[in-house]
Amino acid sequence: MPCDTVFEWRRGSSRAFPIPQINNLDWESTVDVATTPIANKENIPVKRYSTPQSVDKLHKPFKCPGSALRTISTDRPARKKRRVDYRGADGENEADKPYTNADRLALANRDANKFPVFQAKDKSTVFRKAFSVPLINKNTGAYNPNRPPPTLGLRTGATFIAKPLHDPSGEFSIVLYDPTVDDKPKEPEKKEDKKDTEGETKIDAPLVHKSLAEILGIKKKVEGEHPRVPVVIDPRLAKVLRPHQVEGVKFMYRCVTGMIEEKANGCIMADEMGLGKTLQCITLLWTLLKQSPEAGKSTIQKAIVACPSSLVRNWANELVKWLGADAITPFAIDGKASKEELTRQLRQWAIASGRSVTRPVIIVSYETLRLNVEELKHTKIGLMLCDEGHRLKNGDSQTFSALNNLNVTRRVILSGTPIQNDLSEYFSLISFANPDLLGTRLEFRKRFELPILRGRDADASEADRKRGDECLSELLGIVNKFIIRRTNDILSKYLPVKYEHVVFCNLAPFQLDLYNYFITSPEIQALLRGKGSQPLKAINILKKLCNHPDLLNIADDLPGSENCYPEDYVPKESRGRDRDIKPWYSGKMQVLDRMLARIRQDTNDKIVLISNYTQTLDLFEKLCRSRAYGCLRLDGTMNVNKRQKLVDKFNNPDGEEFVFLLSSKAGGCGLNLIGANRLVLFDPDWNPAADQQALARVWRDGQKKDCFVYRFIATGTIEEKIFQRQSHKQSLSSCVVDSAEDVERHFSLDSLRELFQYRPGTNSDTHDTFKCKRCKPDGRQYIKSPAMLYGDTSTWNHFVNEGLKPIQDLLLRQECGEPEVSAVFQYISH
Repeated sequence: MPCDTVFEWRRGSSRAFPIPQINNLDWESTVDVATTPIANKENIPVKRYSTPQSVDKLHKPFKCPGSALRTISTDRPARKKRRVDYRGADGENEADKPYTNADRLALANRDANKFPVFQAKDKSTVFRKAFSVPLINKNTGAYNPNRPPPTLGLRTGATFIAKPLHDPSGEFSIVLYDPTVDDKPKEPEKKEDKKDTEGETKIDAPLVHKSLAEILGIKKKVEGEHPRVPVVIDPRLAKVLRPHQVEGVKFMYRCVTGMIEEKANGCIMADEMGLGKTLQCITLLWTLLKQSPEAGKSTIQKAIVACPSSLVRNWANELVKWLGADAITPFAIDGKASKEELTRQLRQWAIASGRSVTRPVIIVSYETLRLNVEELKHTKIGLMLCDEGHRLKNGDSQTFSALNNLNVTRRVILSGTPIQNDLSEYFSLISFANPDLLGTRLEFRKRFELPILRGRDADASEADRKRGDECLSELLGIVNKFIIRRTNDILSKYLPVKYEHVVFCNLAPFQLDLYNYFITSPEIQALLRGKGSQPLKAINILKKLCNHPDLLNIADDLPGSENCYPEDYVPKESRGRDRDIKPWYSGKMQVLDRMLARIRQDTNDKIVLISNYTQTLDLFEKLCRSRAYGCLRLDGTMNVNKRQKLVDKFNNPDGEEFVFLLSSKAGGCGLNLIGANRLVLFDPDWNPAADQQALARVWRDGQKKDCFVYRFIATGTIEEKIFQRQSHKQSLSSCVVDSAEDVERHFSLDSLRELFQYRPGTNSDTHDTFKCKRCKPDGRQYIKSPAMLYGDTSTWNHFVNEGLKPIQDLLLRQECGEPEVSAVFQYISH
């Protein structure tokens, strides 16, 4: 049936609705007028057309699509709309004036710093560049997840820009290695002549499997083609290094990396005490762990620090102090773990490599390392630092052989007192740092030692002397390339003044009677005739007697000496509860008692008391207890874990204890006692190195006060003979006495007679041997020392008791007129 469609706009609707136009229909029968509700709710008659097929579909009223009006009829009344007034919600009142342009300009100026206003760009600037399509990834080489990956064989490896870890041109940069300067030019490779191979047939040549790179013609990169970068000290360490420390770090780096000699990777850091050897070695260690001439790689992965047990915790603290707690976690073996636990930890450390190395540095004592060397023998160790390395002077010791068996080529020995006068001990240190540098011990003895000793002999011929000098020069030329030594004179630029004194103390009357009784006894006289067999025991009795009679068991050590007892003396074994010390029985103890009282009364200084005998420390402790002085004590009986806590407690400025008692054998090496600025070495040691180590505990980095050091020597006794041997710079082997055999070997009968003599009526037997021209016959100095040399006491200032008034130290000024102090030698650092 033909039908035309006409679109008609209906009122109240935005759409045009089709109205079918039907031809040839009976309008009277098909047209019906109906009222349809629309949006304005007006009754407008609308013609409705229908066909027989759509009559059922068109009987429903029309509904406008999308209408927001309710179409569902309900009996409920329409909800009333609530009017909300937002006026005044922003804090404004109707009385407020509207913003003007001037107000907006003022607000803009106020907020200019918060919201910067940029000047509009000129059109010529904006439209200067040509139009480009705004792509997300303009760089074609950048990663694009939608781009398919290249086919196998065409992928190019990632290229990394080689650059150093730290900027070599920075403000505090210290360059240890510069590839433009330190790299030696390589010798051109010699091309092999192919003439000999031309005659060979190609059929006889073996078939070689070529790699994919060779087939494709891709050149394989070799190690030598990696670009080399500078090695720069970490700036946080470079800021605190002093010039002499920078020189030391550079020296050690060149040695351990083979830049001085290719097959020698060890050295000896022999700076005197207090010059900061620990910081220099920490800088070297950290640089090797983090950097190498090859960018992004380290020189070493693991390192070992071997040191005395008392310094294990100190090394761990120093690493954290200079590098930070987050930078490195040292493995400090301080004796807390059981043997099984320690073995397990060492094995785990030994097998770790690469990123699994979480604790790269082991800090361990020589004894523990010797006992556990089997666990570490097969692992590769990058660097070994041997603190207080003079312990390795004996090449036949178990410690030397154990450490020498470790798989480590880079070895650094730290020693403030290197052994330079005994050639065999000198050889041991050099051969440990750089094995095979001087050959075997037999070769060294034949090549160097025998000619040098023969040339030094008093009866040597001119040819022997010349030959000895030549061998000595040759030896020094070899080893001096691997040894660096600076003296304490450098510290005068950075530290306060140090006044060092040798205080000669007269024996107390009771001491003097016992001393004379012993050296005139039949046993000593037989010994001097060569019939005695125990010279070491007699020497120790005299040394203890110089400190205090209470160190001896007089009834056993000096039998028959009861006639020497003063009226008020009671032997210590018979005193019962009254075991307090009697200072007036010892000249040195009386001087010390007065010094402690003056320090407590007139100053806020702290003092360190050092002795070779723990019995003497017991007397010090009794003296402090009887005088109500607070004191701390460190000796060999103290647990290693507690030692550093004790040192930290004493160094605390707010601590109440002002006296620190120290055993020279347990704590003479490496301890930092800068909390004190006064130190007393109560008795001398045969080994001058031990005394020097003990004397350097207070005058070191971090000290803020002037330092006063006192070495007590009993006047005219065996202690003066010991001191003279040190002052005269005799060889160390002739000063060290470890057993009776050593005494018999090193001391002739004439030397023993000198030791067992007493020189009465002298202010200082040592000063008498100097034949000093700056002093009058009575000992008074009338010409000041023009230049003081630390190792030569004859160049120091010399005082007798009557001349102590102008001395700088108030403790010694008060000794003027007291009978105990007979003479004083004084050294001033600067």
